[in-house]
Amino acid sequence: MSKFAGIAFAVGALTAVSVQAQEVNIYNSRHYNTDRAIYENFTKKTGIKVNIIEGNHDELIQRLKSEGGSSPADLFITVDAGRLAAAAKEGLLLPVTSPELEAVKVPANLRDPGGAWWGLSTRARIIVYARDRVKPDEIKTYEDLAKPEWHGRVLTRSGTHPYSLALTASMIEADGEEKTEEWVKGLVANLARPPQGGDTDQIRAVAVGEGDVALANTYYVGKFITSAKQEDREVAKKIGVIFPNQADRGTHVNLSGAGVVKTSKNAENARKLLEYLLSPDAQRMFADGNMEYPVNPAVQPHPELVALGSFRHADVNAAAFAAYTPQALRIMDRAGWK
Repeated sequence: MSKFAGIAFAVGALTAVSVQAQEVNIYNSRHYNTDRAIYENFTKKTGIKVNIIEGNHDELIQRLKSEGGSSPADLFITVDAGRLAAAAKEGLLLPVTSPELEAVKVPANLRDPGGAWWGLSTRARIIVYARDRVKPDEIKTYEDLAKPEWHGRVLTRSGTHPYSLALTASMIEADGEEKTEEWVKGLVANLARPPQGGDTDQIRAVAVGEGDVALANTYYVGKFITSAKQEDREVAKKIGVIFPNQADRGTHVNLSGAGVVKTSKNAENARKLLEYLLSPDAQRMFADGNMEYPVNPAVQPHPELVALGSFRHADVNAAAFAAYTPQALRIMDRAGWK
């Protein structure tokens, strides 16, 4: 029997899953192998079967809207605060709380004030630099990436990706639209190459000299450090990390999170799964399996993330900066961050 026999997956066509007793149906845009083991453990502990329907976050939100009360979904899970905030704004999520959820003490900036969604794990948007070409004190803020001395030296993924959009939205929240547009223009002018690939590609490009600094999420760095592949570990030796804006607002963090679907037929099971996802057992698996920062304060990050250094993160609620996503997209489009 498969290790994950208690989990049913639907991919591609997104065929509806029937609603039965003792099950919970997830609309999921978080695609990590570690999560499968987490759901398997939940089933072993509770007897509740986990059915997963996978897809793109925007696609799943649109599906929830079109299905309405006929949706089989019980829990919506995604990797971007903006999408969680959008789903809550559309009235798709059911505010929930419980003594178990409150006991976790998830920081206020990592959950919806009304309980419509709860953060599960975080990742910091850091600056990766080439150890042999950059001194770490040369660059201290996101704003520094737009300075003339970094012309032709900056690497980043597409501006339309949620990671880039969330960072720019957070800049609007901190600096205002006018200053943020100036920053985006300066960043684009400093690019070493047109945006391409994911964060892994930016880190590799820094290591081989295609650029000197790059924007990337911490968990990608952690995966290079802990990789079973020697070539990945060699990449890790060539790079350093900077947690930006430590002297002011703190480093931008985004999150994976979940919310119970308003029309859920298995809302109690969905709440139980949410409680389990915030438990020490599941949080440990998020931390060790995917090199993410736990939201449960009782669980420490992986030692290799700890070794990167402690840092001050921006305390603004993720829903607040997510509200600026439309403005961020317009600014980035005008500036040519494609």
